Amino acid sequence: RCRSRARSRVRPSDPSDSNLFRSRRILVGMDLSINGALDLHETVGAAALGDTAAFEALYRRYAPGLVPVLWRLAAGDEARAEDWLHDAFVQAWGSLGKLRDPGAFPAWLKRLAINVALSDRRRAGFRVVEAAQEAAGPEPPWPGADLDLERAIARLPERARQVLVLFCLCELSHAEIGELMTIETGTSKAQLSRARSMLKEMLA
Repeated sequence: RCRSRARSRVRPSDPSDSNLFRSRRILVGMDLSINGALDLHETVGAAALGDTAAFEALYRRYAPGLVPVLWRLAAGDEARAEDWLHDAFVQAWGSLGKLRDPGAFPAWLKRLAINVALSDRRRAGFRVVEAAQEAAGPEPPWPGADLDLERAIARLPERARQVLVLFCLCELSHAEIGELMTIETGTSKAQLSRARSMLKEMLA
């Protein structure tokens, strides 16, 4: 049950009320629907030249896919996950000119968002997120989620949860996880084993 099939959703609203560059809770009031196919190379190229409409198209296309990753890394703290998403896109906006291959944008953005989340958690220190301690547990902001599984993941110790999410959801190798989290490859493997064992116990 390591790979979740849950799909992200966002709250529908008036697209004219886009708050892409506001400082908090950017998913609120943001219409992430997009009509037609997106030409990635053309759109990334236009956004790199300062086209805000092109950049918002990228946001609409790729923000929903980052929600489950960041929500789990935040242990179900939706506001924190939204802050990370905002920060990731702000950083992406400022760094698009350095991206040599527009086709690499999705992977580049995901890694950037993960770095934002992990850096923030390191600054905050390893601790259990309060949202995970609520009696009912956090509720994922996407339909069809396995609540028992998601709440169990939210209750995992910080590092064990991070490794589980990066390995199972982001499909990173232990070497890549070690580089991102500044831990040894063996530590990553041990934390994954710990996470799986704890999940098995919690879901039994």
